Amino acid sequence: MNMAAIEVESDQAFSHVSVMLGEVVQALEPTRGGVFVDATVGGAGHSAALLAASPNLRLIACDRDPLAVRTAQARLAQFGERALVLHAAFDQIPEQLAQAGITRIDGLLADLGLSSQQLADARRGMSFRASGPLDMRMDPTRGETALELIERLSQEDLANVIYELGEERRSRRVARCIKQAFEAGELKDTLELRRAVVRAVGPRRLGGVDPATKTFQALRIAVNSELDQIASLLEFAKTALTPGGVSAIISFHSLEDRLVKRAFVDRSSWQRLTKKPILAGEIELSENPRARSAKLRAARRIEELSPDSAPGWDEDAQ
Repeated sequence: MNMAAIEVESDQAFSHVSVMLGEVVQALEPTRGGVFVDATVGGAGHSAALLAASPNLRLIACDRDPLAVRTAQARLAQFGERALVLHAAFDQIPEQLAQAGITRIDGLLADLGLSSQQLADARRGMSFRASGPLDMRMDPTRGETALELIERLSQEDLANVIYELGEERRSRRVARCIKQAFEAGELKDTLELRRAVVRAVGPRRLGGVDPATKTFQALRIAVNSELDQIASLLEFAKTALTPGGVSAIISFHSLEDRLVKRAFVDRSSWQRLTKKPILAGEIELSENPRARSAKLRAARRIEELSPDSAPGWDEDAQ
């Protein structure tokens, strides 16, 4: 797809502070050269650092957010033909690469966190701190919005989504209050959704997280099929990386991290480079407190072993 054909808001710039930039570059070893994929280019900070680290590296930068794609195109233009920017969700990357004539890659990066821009722009509906439409789509040009999801799901199914994807133990009360608000015409924006959640679980306790946090997380994950997308990316990494190639993935909550951890402990396919996740250092945390939730895991692709010799899962992995 030609990115010039994608229309996005022109009065904004995609802002995102790249988490653990030095640690990512060290893990991926860009001086090896070859073809690398940044599956979540965002503001292109990681991509630019990888390209700058080696003149022998070609990078395919992908994102499902059209504004991120536009921003990355501008920022990576300095690297000329060594950088190709594609509009693609994780499950679309294999087809996009095949169309570009790429069948194998040497490195893969994914930063699974929300960007500062996605949270700050009330029109995206990702945050409960300002009034915005109940959208929550990473790609606002396609797919079902959060409001449409709420309308489509039964109260029981909505409760299951909030429990499984938000780990909200009071999910049934939350789902009931949300459905009641919707039926009463009182679910027109993000602030009304938050009010519905507060009616179910009570106000925030002093020093605690906002009571709507888990529900917003659950709806966003469901709207964007985030866990299915991550599973697709991990399968792509397993099949597309050359032996010796490295995959580095930054997760921000337990559901994401669990998928990455379980994939990388498969010793028939991966040599773990991080037995425990790498966390942001004190200096970075002082400058970017949102990095406190970030966990970086990296693994090197190895040759597949035969079924008889494969050691299986490492259940004791940290």
